[in-house]
Amino acid sequence: MARYNESTCRLCRREAAKLYLKGDRCYSEKCAFVRKGYPPGMHGQKRQKVSEYGMQLREKQKARRVYGVLEAQFRRYFREADRRKGITGELLLQILESRLDNVVYRLGFARSRTEARQLVRHGHFKVNGRKVDIPSYMTRPGDEIAVRENSKDQPVFKEMLTLKTTQGALPWLEVEREQLKGRIVRLPARGELDVPITEHLIVELYSR
Repeated sequence: MARYNESTCRLCRREAAKLYLKGDRCYSEKCAFVRKGYPPGMHGQKRQKVSEYGMQLREKQKARRVYGVLEAQFRRYFREADRRKGITGELLLQILESRLDNVVYRLGFARSRTEARQLVRHGHFKVNGRKVDIPSYMTRPGDEIAVRENSKDQPVFKEMLTLKTTQGALPWLEVEREQLKGRIVRLPARGELDVPITEHLIVELYSR
């Protein structure tokens, strides 16, 4: 699988938006986007005129980077959203939010989506009582996500219980933090999502 090995903070600077890819660091003064709010590279501080296509492309890239998915995956999710009844852009975000790694992050069991993806890959979670180690696993309303019993003694989860999570209470999720488990109540509405994405630009891009 393709993997991005460069500085994560460069992605926020490139998209000119805080994508919260590094957990707690993004909320501190150490955040590179706060210190250098311009694109990386030697021409980053120059004003550049962006075409309509460029705006659409940047919005798609921003969504991919927020949720940590590859191009082929993202295109597949868009096709699925386009087949369903409803507003395509909102349906696309609902599909991305339904990925197991994202749900783990939203439940507050990881400090970032990157950390959530790693924890899922290492087999620390179960869905409805079954171990699942696939970050892209699609969850559904009613599913219960919990840390496996053998993993509860891991330092990362012990530390999580003592730290104040940066995630607020989300109306589409039920969380039992002390038991390290949660449940998906329903799919989120667009107004309940805090992602800095203008989804209609992505729809326009793929509709060309």
